[in-house]
Amino acid sequence: MAIITLTTDFGEKDHFAGATKGAIYSELPDVKIVDISHSVSPFSIPEAAYIIQNAYNSFPKGTIHIIGIDSEINPENKHIALKLDDHFFICANNGIMSMICSEIAPEKIVEINIHDRIQTSFPVLDVFVKVACHIARGGTLDVIGKTINNIKPIKNIVPYVNEDKTQIIGSVIYIDNYGNVVTNIKHDFFETIQKGRPYEISARNYKFKTIFSKYSDIVNFEIPEEKRHDEGRGLVVFNSGGFLEIALYKSNTTTVGSASSLMGLGVMDAVSVNFLRIENRE
Repeated sequence: MAIITLTTDFGEKDHFAGATKGAIYSELPDVKIVDISHSVSPFSIPEAAYIIQNAYNSFPKGTIHIIGIDSEINPENKHIALKLDDHFFICANNGIMSMICSEIAPEKIVEINIHDRIQTSFPVLDVFVKVACHIARGGTLDVIGKTINNIKPIKNIVPYVNEDKTQIIGSVIYIDNYGNVVTNIKHDFFETIQKGRPYEISARNYKFKTIFSKYSDIVNFEIPEEKRHDEGRGLVVFNSGGFLEIALYKSNTTTVGSASSLMGLGVMDAVSVNFLRIENRE
């Protein structure tokens, strides 16, 4: 039985998410539909790219992923379908897939060309659903599009490294439900540039010299609980997706605040890592 996932910026108030599911069930009553998220910030391509990259490979091979972000078709925003890592993705060619494609090469990419058979002002409902159901029935990508070799890149997907490799300048690509700030600096990339050197991470006026393995590593559990004051303390981790993340321990946007609110960090803001010279102690 096919699985179709939905990742959109539709929210929960309007009819769009429900109508999309209804259209899928009308064509394939036995299909399984899974909501990855409908809370992507409106038109936020970096957010959608981050969410789908970290969610898709939890699903079985053959899963079909509809991504409904900035999907209105125009001469600069075509529709594409990809087969990648034995999964299928249907979205606009607006950079959403470039984060995944920078790490895994697509097996096939087509530019969807069935629009002459469909009148629509709601492409996720009318075009993406048709394509997803076609694939779910065992149909090939060649039937619904022409093969292309490249997709549109997303800006700032790769951090900048200066010439002498003493600094990485990354950017914020996502802010999660806890207000934690996720950057585009990945663990493997960081270690490749670091080469064992000490470092200092800077975000606005805040500086960090330690990256923890998990959030609770900031707590000294040898101190009696009533004497600890760790909630709301800033820290840096590599999160479950392997991205450098600035967080507050047990953050809460309505009480202790969050890394985003207290540090004034938003999507596309800069976060830098400066590598320090190792002093010769001879």
